[in-house]
Amino acid sequence: MKIAFLGTGRMGTELALHLLPEHELTAWNRTAYRTQRLLDAGATGASTPAEAIDGADLIISSLFGPDTVREVIIGPGLIPDGVTWVDTTTVSPADADEFAAAVPTYVHAPVVGTLGPARQGSLGVYVGTPDAARREEVLRVVAPWADPERLRGVDSAAKAATAKLIANLALAISGEGLREALNLGNSQGLSDEEVLDFLQHTGLAFIAGMKGPFVRGEREVTGGDFTTDAIAKDARLMLASSTVELPAVRAALASLEEQQEAGRGNDDFSSILVHRERPRP
Repeated sequence: MKIAFLGTGRMGTELALHLLPEHELTAWNRTAYRTQRLLDAGATGASTPAEAIDGADLIISSLFGPDTVREVIIGPGLIPDGVTWVDTTTVSPADADEFAAAVPTYVHAPVVGTLGPARQGSLGVYVGTPDAARREEVLRVVAPWADPERLRGVDSAAKAATAKLIANLALAISGEGLREALNLGNSQGLSDEEVLDFLQHTGLAFIAGMKGPFVRGEREVTGGDFTTDAIAKDARLMLASSTVELPAVRAALASLEEQQEAGRGNDDFSSILVHRERPRP
């Protein structure tokens, strides 16, 4: 197919690269140099979204958030009649309903995972639309970046959006849990390495394994996989979407906002672990 890909940031680029072996790809990004990896791999560049979608059989977007989707796609009425629009942007269920009402061919297909799984083709993916035929088409298109066991079709865009927020809720509060475990251990004279070791075989083992290299200084938070700004934005979507209070999410967001205020929004969200205030024993 001829596919237009709108939004080639860190994640968008990794997704788009999977399409090049089988499809003709035209890429657009507001910051033009971010399309360069795709151009080097054989994609065609476009200077505007309208140019990118001209003649496309299918349109995929991977933008920062729902407001960007409104600005780039919904406001200008960008999607031609009948052309499937696959949006991988993390949005709220209400946003997904809004976009589906505005564009009948809307399919929400958010991804779960970071850049490593994206490169390996092992992301979780939820494909949401009530149109069963269109859902099957999109499931085939996104399969190259999905773990087959984590590729799920659901019957509405809002349900896919909710599933993505639930997945990122688990990540946000696990990160906050690890931060507090480190603080508790440090308060009692334990080193970070001892805390990480004691967390093996606990409910925080996964996040401790994922973020342990940052805590140990083996990896730098600068240029990390999942930015503080991105997960803070998702946490705000969670709070706005729930009809009851989410105190653990609010605690996680407070830690993330502390890092944003310190100018670390573009760093990996492990900054809440690396740059936390160290308690005294």
